[in-house]
Amino acid sequence: METANSIFGLKRAEYNRPMTYEEFIAKEIREFKCSRKLRDMLDGERYFLGLHDILNRKRTVIGEDGEPVPVDNLPNNRVVDNRYKHLVTQKANYLLGRPLAVYSRNGEYDRLLKEIFNKAFQRLMKNVGEDALNCGLGWVYIYTDEDGKLAFRRFKPYEVIPGWADAEHTRLDYAIRVYELVSYEGRREKTVEKVEVYDKRGVSYYVLSGGKLVPDEDRENHTYLSGNYNWTRIPLVAFKYNAQEIPLIRDVKTLQDGLDVLMSNFQNGMEEDVRNTILVLKNYDGENLGEFRQNLAAYGAVKVRTIDGAEGAVETLSIDVNSENYKQIIELFKKAITENGRGFDASELRNGGTPNQMNIQSVYSDIDLDANGMETEFQAAFEQLLWFADSYFFNNGLGRFDETAEVIFNRDMLIDESGVIENCVRSQGIISRETIVKNHPWVDDVKNELKKTAESGN
Repeated sequence: METANSIFGLKRAEYNRPMTYEEFIAKEIREFKCSRKLRDMLDGERYFLGLHDILNRKRTVIGEDGEPVPVDNLPNNRVVDNRYKHLVTQKANYLLGRPLAVYSRNGEYDRLLKEIFNKAFQRLMKNVGEDALNCGLGWVYIYTDEDGKLAFRRFKPYEVIPGWADAEHTRLDYAIRVYELVSYEGRREKTVEKVEVYDKRGVSYYVLSGGKLVPDEDRENHTYLSGNYNWTRIPLVAFKYNAQEIPLIRDVKTLQDGLDVLMSNFQNGMEEDVRNTILVLKNYDGENLGEFRQNLAAYGAVKVRTIDGAEGAVETLSIDVNSENYKQIIELFKKAITENGRGFDASELRNGGTPNQMNIQSVYSDIDLDANGMETEFQAAFEQLLWFADSYFFNNGLGRFDETAEVIFNRDMLIDESGVIENCVRSQGIISRETIVKNHPWVDDVKNELKKTAESGN
């Protein structure tokens, strides 16, 4: 029989033993699941889908002991005015709603890049942009498909636990992906938690069971130094909303909750009917207030009686719901959400007559500044994507390109077209024709437009 000292010694030896690789990964997963970072990500995704905290609200009244108690006989509207989703969609469409332009002075390199960054990639980037806004960053996984072609896949941010190699979070040392997969044992549905670990050696596959990692028997580990890969980097690229990876929801959640509560309270006040009037009873001919309320609701009348010469009566104290007060406060909340979320209010343009370019730029100033920071982060991420594209071209004998490619984000801003065209005309002879054509509001493909004008002799 083991003594207390021997048991303590075994535990101390176990505590002092270095962690295995699998134990370290399991610890990282546990810590991530309890982190504020994951909670913010889930809140951002949840609010974008319209699943706000107001949907869980219960109406309460002060009970006999002075504490709030839930009640079911009062209107309990749960109104969601999703200004947060409006902000996310507005920002994602502003920066990524129009096709990205990828240019290179090398014609063959330019052609190959356009094949990779096609319309499917444009759609993926818009979704990754929404991920970055909702969760602070989005993830793109680079791989080769069954046809051996370079392909891109989006990983949900709350599935990925990055292990950064530097304090600035620019280089990955490893990355862990945790996700649930539904499987069947006979007819019984079973949820399995899968784990993928990406490091410089390759990808390792596990199943998380009882808090421990077990090798996944259904999948084989592989390295990046095989087939069409031959990569020396982890094929995961982070697209950040900002350098701190802070999601938009952290800036506006309390304001969005306040707006939802106000809208719900206003509708509750409008629906409470007889509760908008306080009834004062004198010599009521009934047993309790519940019976009184039932008679009033069912028959629109109640019986009162005279006792000891005192006449019975029902008097009222009216309570008015001031809709103008609600309206003003609701507008203040909406404006605060737009300002704190650095969006724009299109009604300022609609109500301002015919806007000129200065008016438009003033309305768009906040979202434009926010988009500048987001574009800086995305441009850095595209440099990493281009490294994988260049490696793919070289590994598959398509060429070795030392040229740099330029990625241009075509922002979806309203413009005063006549003013821009007039400036283009005035700039002839001062700047190059290519620059003028690139900035003309009617031109989508600069090279094609220059070719057309050259053929027509203009």
